[in-house]
Amino acid sequence: MIRLPLVTAAAVAVAVTSSEVPRLAAPAVISSEAPAARGIGRSHGRPAPPPRALAQVPCPADLVIRNGAVLDGTGTPAISADVAISAARITAVSRTPLPAGCGRAEIDARHLTVAPGFIDLHAHIEPLAAMPDAASEVRQGVTLALGGPDGGGPSPFGTFLDSMARLPLGMNVAWLTGHNRIRTRVMGTADRAPTAAELAQMVTMVREAMHDGAFGLSTGLRYVPGYYSTVDEVVALAQAAADSGGIYTSHLREEGLGLLDGVAEALEIGRRAHVPVVLTHHKAIGREMWGRSTVTLHMADSARRAGTDVMQDQYPYTASSTALAVLIPPWALAGGRAELAKRAANPALRDSIVRGIADLLEHDRGGGDIRRVQFAGVGWQRDLEGKTLFDWAKQRGVATTAQAAAPLVLEGELRGGASMVYHIMDEADVRRIMRDPFTAIASDGSLTRPGIGVPHPRSYGTFPRVLGTYVREAHVLTLPEAVRKMTSLPAKRLGLADRGCLRAGCAADVTVFDPATVGHGGTFEQPHVYPTGIQYVIVNGGVVVSRGEMTAARPGRVLRRPRSS
Repeated sequence: MIRLPLVTAAAVAVAVTSSEVPRLAAPAVISSEAPAARGIGRSHGRPAPPPRALAQVPCPADLVIRNGAVLDGTGTPAISADVAISAARITAVSRTPLPAGCGRAEIDARHLTVAPGFIDLHAHIEPLAAMPDAASEVRQGVTLALGGPDGGGPSPFGTFLDSMARLPLGMNVAWLTGHNRIRTRVMGTADRAPTAAELAQMVTMVREAMHDGAFGLSTGLRYVPGYYSTVDEVVALAQAAADSGGIYTSHLREEGLGLLDGVAEALEIGRRAHVPVVLTHHKAIGREMWGRSTVTLHMADSARRAGTDVMQDQYPYTASSTALAVLIPPWALAGGRAELAKRAANPALRDSIVRGIADLLEHDRGGGDIRRVQFAGVGWQRDLEGKTLFDWAKQRGVATTAQAAAPLVLEGELRGGASMVYHIMDEADVRRIMRDPFTAIASDGSLTRPGIGVPHPRSYGTFPRVLGTYVREAHVLTLPEAVRKMTSLPAKRLGLADRGCLRAGCAADVTVFDPATVGHGGTFEQPHVYPTGIQYVIVNGGVVVSRGEMTAARPGRVLRRPRSS
C-alpha cells in the first residue's frame, strides 16, 4: 500500500492554473499493478464550500483520477474529466487534463465510470462492531450506509454512536432512531396504546436521539411492538423528529393484502407530522397484490402534489428477507416468545395461531406456495439454511401444504426463530417502482461475510445488480439515472449537501466502476459472492477498494445530522 503524507486543507487552499504548477516528482499510479493510498482527513456532513472554477487546478493533490467518464450524480450525462482530491475533499473536476505529476497518487480510469460514492438508504449494519471494514457493502461501491431501519435504531443513541466512532470503519455510517426500540424500552411488547406519560417519555427519547445526531425516525409497523401502535402515537414521534430536521422512514404496517392501507397510513403520518417520508423497501407482496404498485406510486404522487414530501427506496429483487416471525399472527407475539409458548400450550389458542399462520402462508409472505419460503439463518438447525419450508415439511414427513406446514412455522419460532427469504414479488412491479423518479436504490441487506448462513444476495449485490442487470442488460434505467438514484437522491433526503455529488467542494466519496462488467453473480443458493466491476472505492479521500479488493485503509466516519439552530 502506498502511504501518503497527510496534506492539510491549508496546504491546498490556494488553487493555481496549469501554467503555475511546479515540477513534481512522478506520482504513484494506482492501476492494475499498484495498491491504494490510505485515508486522509474526516468529514461530518458539513455544507460543501462553493465549487471552484474548472480552470483553477489545485496541485499538488493527494489523489488524481484521470481519463474517466465522470457522472456528477445529478442524472446528467457523463463528461470526460480528471478528478483531484486533497484532504478528504474533491478539489477539481477538470475537462482539461490535469498537469502531469499533479497527483501524489493516481488512478487511471480509462474506460471506467467515475461516480459519487453510493449511499445505502436502508442498511442493517448492526454487526458493524464485528465487521468494521463493512466489506459486503463497500465492495458494492457504498461509501455511506444509513442504519437503524425498520424501527430498530440503537438506544441509548448518543452512547452507541460514540462507541461506533471509535471503530476503524471502511465506510461512512449514519443512523436513524427506531420506534420499536424506543417503545420496547418504555412499554415492553405490550399490545396497547401508550399512556400520556409513556408517550411523553418516547417523544423525549426521540428528541434526545435527534440532538445526538440521528437523521430521523424509523418504524417497523409490521413488527412487534410497532404493530400495536396507533397513527396518533407515530405522528407524535415523527413530529419530534421533524422538529429537528429529521425524516420518517416507514416499513409499512402491511405490504401484502393491506398494502394500500399501509401506504395511506404512512402518507397520513407525513402530512400530519410535516415530515419528509420514505416508503422503505417498497414492494407488493403476494400474487393478489401483483401490479398494485401502479396504485401505490399514484398515491405517493398525489400526496406530493398535495404538499407531502414523499419518496421510496427499493432493492432490485423479487424476494424479500426478514424474520420467520412475520408468519405468526401479531396478536400471538405480544409479550414475547415466552407468552407465545403459553398461548401455544392452550389448544384453542394454538389452533387459532396455526390457522393464522396458514393464512399468511397462503396470502402474504408465503406467496401461496411453501417452496417460496426459504431459510437463511437457523441457529437451531443449520442444515435448513438454504432449504425451503417445502423441504423441511418433506424431511419431517408432513404434507407440503400451507395448512400442514403451519405447525412447523410455530415450532421454528418457539425454537428461537430464523431469518428467512420470501420469494413473493413480481418482476413487473420491481421494474415499475425502479423507474419512478422518486425511487432510490437501497439494499435492506445485513453486513455479512462468507460462511455466515445463506443470506439474501442483496447483502453483496444490490448496487452492482442494478448497474449490470437493469442498466446494461434490461435498459430499465439509463446509467446517469441509476447513479442519481444511488447518490444525489438519497443524499438530498438526508440533507447532506456535500455527499452524493462529484464536484469541487464535495466530500471525496467516489466509486469507480466498469460499466461493461459491473454486476453480481450471487444467487439465493450461493449468495456469498462479491460483485464484479467495482474497481475503486474512495471514502473521505482514502482508497478502500483497489482493483476490486479491499485495502487496509479505514477512513470511514460516523456522520451525525447537524443540529438545527
